[in-house]
Amino acid sequence: MAYETIIVDIEDDIALIQLNRPDALNAINSKVVEELAAALAAADVNDKVRAVVLTGSEKAFAAGADIREMSEKSFVEMFTEDFFGPLNEAFLKFRKPVIAAVSGYALGGGCELALMCDFIIAADNAKFGQPEINLGVVAGIGGTQRLTRLVGKSKSMDMHLTGRFMDATEAERSGLVSRVVPAIKLMPEAMAAAKKIAEKSQVAVMVVKEAVNRSYETTLREGLLFERRVFHALFATEDQKEGMQAFLEKREPQFRDR
Repeated sequence: MAYETIIVDIEDDIALIQLNRPDALNAINSKVVEELAAALAAADVNDKVRAVVLTGSEKAFAAGADIREMSEKSFVEMFTEDFFGPLNEAFLKFRKPVIAAVSGYALGGGCELALMCDFIIAADNAKFGQPEINLGVVAGIGGTQRLTRLVGKSKSMDMHLTGRFMDATEAERSGLVSRVVPAIKLMPEAMAAAKKIAEKSQVAVMVVKEAVNRSYETTLREGLLFERRVFHALFATEDQKEGMQAFLEKREPQFRDR
């Protein structure tokens, strides 16, 4: 499929998806939503894709939603179109790991897009923010929910109510990002992480993603039960036998996703 607002490159089991609206600092509009959702759906059924890296440019991962597109819309239009809804659903349905490689600005919808990913690797020049309050609105793609779960109520309130930005150092300290690297090393670091994931049993990888996400959506007791059951279930796979045998034989496992 030919895309207008993103670039998709699949190599060595990794799908690299790059936002490509340089004139708009990768602002997210309806076309970006449509194409990102389509790219994720295609990657989900592509056996050659075992992990995804989502990135933007050095200057901006995504500097927000496209205000020009939204500014004149009414409530009825936004509601009936379920504006941004398909993007959220696309990420919720996607079962393979997605790493956000964030350089520069990740603001508003851009910050929320990074939060949809399974973890974030940030360049040391990254800046995160939810400045929708400056526009007279609120975050609409999960910012009030996902950000709060990651950094806590106080910091989330601070960012949403004042519109201030969080730099990479604070983002790592607050649990928003998993690691910070020099900007020049961002893509090698993200691709190396994706490659390491791609080498694992895909069955186990998908179970890990499902189990960790479950921790945000249920009680501790139910989450622990779910974890224990999927742990038990993985003993029905060939990959579990291979992984443990390889450990005992002090060799690298050869997973077959079965």
